[in-house]
Amino acid sequence: MSSSAGPTGSLPHRAVSSIRAGAGDRSSLQALPSTPHTPPQRTSIVPSAFGSPSTLRADDEVIVIELGSRNLRLGFAGDAAPKKIVSFGPEQQRRAGDFRAWDAAYQADWRKRASGKPWGADHELWQLDVRGQDLSLIGDKLERELRDAFTKYLLIDSRPRRLTLVLPPTLPMPLISSVFDTVFTRFQAPSISLLSSPVMSAMAAGTRSGLVIDIGWQETTITAVYEYREVHSWRTVRAGKLLVEETYEFLTNVVRGRPATARTERTEDKLEDNAVSFEECEEFATRMLWCRRPAKQSTQNDTEGLPTLHEQDETETVAPSEDQSLMEITLNSCKPPKTVEIPFAELAEPCEAVFFEPHLSPSCFDDHEIPVHLLAYRALLQLPLDVRAICMSRIIFTGGCSNIIGLQGRIFDEVSILAKERGWDPIRGKGVDQYKANTKLRRNNSRQSTEGPTPVPVQAESSNTEGGETAPPANPAHAPPEVDQVEEIIKKERNYKPIVQGTLRVLDSLGPWCGASMATQLKIPALATVDRELWLQQGVNGACRPSEVDVKAQQRQSMGAGGLIRGQTSQASSNWTLGVWGSIY
Repeated sequence: MSSSAGPTGSLPHRAVSSIRAGAGDRSSLQALPSTPHTPPQRTSIVPSAFGSPSTLRADDEVIVIELGSRNLRLGFAGDAAPKKIVSFGPEQQRRAGDFRAWDAAYQADWRKRASGKPWGADHELWQLDVRGQDLSLIGDKLERELRDAFTKYLLIDSRPRRLTLVLPPTLPMPLISSVFDTVFTRFQAPSISLLSSPVMSAMAAGTRSGLVIDIGWQETTITAVYEYREVHSWRTVRAGKLLVEETYEFLTNVVRGRPATARTERTEDKLEDNAVSFEECEEFATRMLWCRRPAKQSTQNDTEGLPTLHEQDETETVAPSEDQSLMEITLNSCKPPKTVEIPFAELAEPCEAVFFEPHLSPSCFDDHEIPVHLLAYRALLQLPLDVRAICMSRIIFTGGCSNIIGLQGRIFDEVSILAKERGWDPIRGKGVDQYKANTKLRRNNSRQSTEGPTPVPVQAESSNTEGGETAPPANPAHAPPEVDQVEEIIKKERNYKPIVQGTLRVLDSLGPWCGASMATQLKIPALATVDRELWLQQGVNGACRPSEVDVKAQQRQSMGAGGLIRGQTSQASSNWTLGVWGSIY
């Protein structure tokens, strides 16, 4: 019987292996085990380039953060604009479940919330004077805003990511230490790269050099940048904070019935019934203030012939500086709320008093309160000749207060007038003017620095013997050079354009954050890069001065066996710097 057949008598078509093998090329198939088993894990056929986008983006993405005293801009490297612009204020400091902002009496009770603190202190993240400031509170505010922006706007998880900080060059070292402690301990960032705000502003303008005028909140900073390096910085307190305080005095005079331009002593108590809140003063300064043109108009070089008659709009009968039409302004923070009427021409007085102060002599100002246009002219005057020629043709305005109508043009016109009247001679005074005007005291071989090269008299070869007249001597230095035809052809083929220098000109910039986003995306080396492990071990005291770090020694590295860097690895890891922020001036 078939049931009594042994193993040797089994039929071929009953074997499991023959059924699974099937017909075809059996040599190409692998032998499968006869017992049940778990299938082996197959490798993914999806290439790594098309894998999970979150994993790839977490490895490559860099978060760019621009840190200011009032605002915080952050986004991904390579983006054209930041994802989020955070403005610090008391509304961002409310806890969960605090709905007092919707109370009808909450807005009118601003005096109680502002008492016991400096005016407008709730709207600032930090101040330049770090004495008496709670650095831990600054770190907590920064952590809350960063975590909220990462979750709601950047839509990223808690995975560690590299950061790039764009900082102003005047940021104090205690504030930098507080920011680094917050980022390294609470966000686990592996490294932080530091970039300078003026250099990134110049890069966002498409130039490697320039004079960056940053009209910020705490102070106005003028920085000369030459080939992506900071040459020198000048500072003045005439900035947004002083403008808001001047706006408060301006509105207080209007509310009390005094002339708006009356100059009185600044009152320390800004919480009285007739006082205006900080929020309303800032909104008034942002929306209503403007800047008038200079009293001395900058004229072009005089040309021969009759002056050109420019067409004018007949509908515009009154100049803005003479317009006395009344503007109705409603002030809701007063007790009781009032509606005041202010002439349009007087709305330019706060900007005139804060940024220019034309009624006072330059000798009346201290070094920290020089008017902006005078400081810009002195900055150009103190630069070397070649750096000045490049920077004066690339003046860049940035900062929040630079958006005031007419302010950029006014500063540029004032600098142009000073350059035309005084030239680029640093020596000034009545004695110099008398020396220049007296021809007896000037020797024949002396010349001024602004007159150009010394003329060399050359006797004329031909003379008129009949009339006894000779041709005037020619100056070879003023003779135009001969045109080289071969050089002109090469310039046309290479589309050569001469470098613009020696003339005053203004360039537009996209801002420091956009410049840092582009520089980080192009993987341009930062001014300083700080690793998390080194910071947690050494802190801010472990940073070396920039002059003590041998950059050439760090670049002399070779690849050893297994791809390990050898040579100066230990020295490169032990020596790190904070760039311009770690220098001792």
